[in-house]
Amino acid sequence: MNRDRKHTKLNWHSPVWLVLALCLGCQNYTRPKGASSQVFRVMTFNIHHGEGQDGKVDLSRIAALIQREQVDLVALQEVDKGVQRTTRRDLPAELGTLTGMTSVFSNNFHYQGGEYGNAVLSRFPVLSATNSHYQMLRTNEQRGILQVTVQVQQHQLVFMNTHIDYRGNDDERLLNVREIQSLVAQHDGMPVVLCGDFNDTPNSRVQQRLKEAFNDSWELAGQGPGLTYPAYNPRKRIDYVWISKGAGLDVVGAYVLESTASDHQPLVVDLRFK
Repeated sequence: MNRDRKHTKLNWHSPVWLVLALCLGCQNYTRPKGASSQVFRVMTFNIHHGEGQDGKVDLSRIAALIQREQVDLVALQEVDKGVQRTTRRDLPAELGTLTGMTSVFSNNFHYQGGEYGNAVLSRFPVLSATNSHYQMLRTNEQRGILQVTVQVQQHQLVFMNTHIDYRGNDDERLLNVREIQSLVAQHDGMPVVLCGDFNDTPNSRVQQRLKEAFNDSWELAGQGPGLTYPAYNPRKRIDYVWISKGAGLDVVGAYVLESTASDHQPLVVDLRFK
């Protein structure tokens, strides 16, 4: 049993060029007109190490999706860096280059000679980045939560990205939620946006516990069931964007995109400071 929580400060890349966006399907929602200077857009996307429904690793379609939707902050899960199955490529750096965004990667698990974890892409200035490893109840894949502080307009915001346990027993997920709540408290009242693959549905104990400190953006602004997994025939809502209570943020809109780039569908949320 691993009960040592690790905190790691990270370095990031600042790539400079863009790709043209491809046209992929999404729900009928657009960013509010006349509000582009106030509204910023976030996405959470479990990218399955870049492998799409066709079994091919293709980062260009992920980057094109981000570009087309004009996303400002992206939380990516299941990201490889130097891993054998993805030919030792540095996926977070490549995605940063393809999108022209700052890339921050956090390693949680050494796998096939490389690193495996979460990544954040940001169009905003990145002020700091820290990765925390969760306490684990099982001695297998280490999981963690990436915390990136960014400057959004005149505000500093903590953008958190995580991917927690998938098993039927929710004890580890509940433990992770307690750790998340503790981390939020350490940010001294700063607004927090928490994204990720939480591997549990809206009525679960895990989501009810999260609601003690966060508001579910989909419940505030989404339409329909918001299903994200599996991508080819979504039956579950397990990917979320949470807003810390008292953050001073309005949820302007939320939608799920249709994409074949992964085994999850990406969730997109528009936010605005009050």
